[in-house]
Amino acid sequence: TEGDFYLLSHEGIQGTSRPCHYQVLWDDSDFSADELEVLSYYLCHLYSRCTRAVSYPTPTYYSHLVADRARKHHNELASYDGGSASAGSMNELTDNQKRDIKKVVEEGVKKAMYFV
Repeated sequence: TEGDFYLLSHEGIQGTSRPCHYQVLWDDSDFSADELEVLSYYLCHLYSRCTRAVSYPTPTYYSHLVADRARKHHNELASYDGGSASAGSMNELTDNQKRDIKKVVEEGVKKAMYFV
């Protein structure tokens, strides 16, 4: 179909490169198929941790890094013995404690691209 394509955006350093398979699930942009392919290709060249093109678009790499860091921050705050929460007591946290942890994590990283 028109919203289904393969893209090889990076050069293989050793061995064989494997293309990524893309499927457009929803398109509010009204881009043509060619425009979506070009956009996906260009987004693979924006990853700041690498001087070469990467396998798939940069926003997906960054979202993975943010989710991993958020999980680590959350786990660290949940296991911190600053109140009634003790290490390994994630299931014992009250709703207020969970809300406080969420607020601290969100406010601490609100305007920083700390994952780069």
